[in-house]
Amino acid sequence: MKMIRYIPILAAAAGLLLATSCVKDTLHNTPHPDKGAVTVSLTGVSAGDNYVLDIDGKSADFTGSSFTFPDLLAPGTHSLVAYNRTEGFTFDGRTARVNALNDETRADGTAIIPLPGYLKTVSQEITVTADDTLRVNAVPVQRVRDLHFELEVTQGRPELIQSVTATLSGIAGAFDMEKGQTTGEPTSTVFSFTRNESKLTADVRLLGTMGAVQTLVLDIVFTDDGRTQHTEIDLTEPLEDFNGDMTTGYQVEGTLETPVGMEEGNGEITGWEQVDGGDVNVGF
Repeated sequence: MKMIRYIPILAAAAGLLLATSCVKDTLHNTPHPDKGAVTVSLTGVSAGDNYVLDIDGKSADFTGSSFTFPDLLAPGTHSLVAYNRTEGFTFDGRTARVNALNDETRADGTAIIPLPGYLKTVSQEITVTADDTLRVNAVPVQRVRDLHFELEVTQGRPELIQSVTATLSGIAGAFDMEKGQTTGEPTSTVFSFTRNESKLTADVRLLGTMGAVQTLVLDIVFTDDGRTQHTEIDLTEPLEDFNGDMTTGYQVEGTLETPVGMEEGNGEITGWEQVDGGDVNVGF
């Protein structure tokens, strides 16, 4: 009789252990109870936009506005950077550099291209929890700004202008995407003006100004006997507010003198003004 009593007690104990084990297994929220997942959704990104998601220095390419990072992360704080692979930039880790200008005539080799693409980045710290998926909503910020030059030739004969090559110095050539700021040393870019009657225009796109002085050098070639004019213009004051709202165009207007006999000169843009160019966030 005593043995008959022990058998159901042991069976009940075994059943209780099995039930407890089943309850424990159902307490996990994800298949990765010891680590966390990260899903990033970017506002204002189209389905075909190419982005990179970098977490703690390890990156993955993705297309579109929502993406789950392929690696699971240990619980704790992590560093996240996302950016678009726009044209005109070389990406070295978390630094974006404007590509060099292929001009073998420049001895210093520091010039960069004048019109890189519209770089957009976002950077923040995230806190990952084990057995959960962190959902990050972020808005990429535009890091370049359009600059439009418009010069009116007030002296000389503008119809004799054959070409105008410009060198703008005191600008940024690299951007630290983690810190959200320009980095490195000041550099320069080379571009050309287009003439329409007495008006000269040109467009560049910059990460920003850098250094204490911004200088525009104009090398003008005329049609009469190959005459040239070399003019240096201090743009430090006209560009003092350039590193502001990067999504609006920045315009510099002024007058330029090109009298016969002015082969060399420290000219100036007179009557310059900043003009609101409107929203230039035109996509990629």
